[in-house]
Amino acid sequence: MKNSMKKKLSTLVEDIYQTVTDITNGDKKISDKLVDELGQQIARTIKTWSTPQHRNKFQLRMSNIGKPSRQLYYSKKNTKEIKHHPSTQIKFLYGHIMEDLLIFLTKLSKHKVTDEQKEVSVDGILGHMDCKIDGEVIDIKTASNFAFKKFQNKTLAEDDPFGYISQLAGYERAEGTSNGGFLAINKESGEIALYQPEELDKPNINNLIGNIKKSLVDDNPPPDKCYKPIAAGTKGNMKLPMGCVYCSHKIECNKDTNDGKGLRMFQYAKGIEYLTTVKSLPRVQEIIYES
Repeated sequence: MKNSMKKKLSTLVEDIYQTVTDITNGDKKISDKLVDELGQQIARTIKTWSTPQHRNKFQLRMSNIGKPSRQLYYSKKNTKEIKHHPSTQIKFLYGHIMEDLLIFLTKLSKHKVTDEQKEVSVDGILGHMDCKIDGEVIDIKTASNFAFKKFQNKTLAEDDPFGYISQLAGYERAEGTSNGGFLAINKESGEIALYQPEELDKPNINNLIGNIKKSLVDDNPPPDKCYKPIAAGTKGNMKLPMGCVYCSHKIECNKDTNDGKGLRMFQYAKGIEYLTTVKSLPRVQEIIYES
């Protein structure tokens, strides 16, 4: 009887939604054990966030092998990193907490969660995977409405600036599985999506690691820029694309922009825009970066 009731990964999202409906209708109770586990996990998350680890020496890890080679180059060179704004740090914190909540909802819906934060290794590259759900490697993600659509519409492979699919492929290579994916939550709407990439969308992780190691040889020049600037309005201004905005090395990487004067930063209502070319001066406050 137990086997016949075994949950399938393919029904995870609908099972979570049904569980939430049952709870809010008063048809299902949450066990004290699961609530206590969630509280303890959130406490650990806050402690980890408030005591960041500063590695003195750059290391390739499963979490960064999918990032562009130029970004890794600057990380290896220990280029001075621009600090994130406090609002961004807060966003990181509640993103981590929402990931804890998503695992909690998965357990609540009776799907099997194992191997949380298990350490794995491929070709000497270490990583800690989020978990397995129903026997498959699953990476938990929180996303803006825009980014969530990549998981919901299964288009992440077309635009994956943070190398999520490469990271997943590494975990799967270590575990000998092949049907894993991403469980994502839209932090604006609360929608959930499960995205399992096709095998053809995943890189050969051993080849990828080998190529990255070659590109980071000390005597090599910086790899080509990861992305091209995009239009900022209609008056000739150009700005960094989203793949560059969250990169800690964007100042050093783009010091040749604006005729050698470097990036210019402007505070818009929706956030900071990093302009590589200024033809028409924006009518908003310019932020002067002090190195």
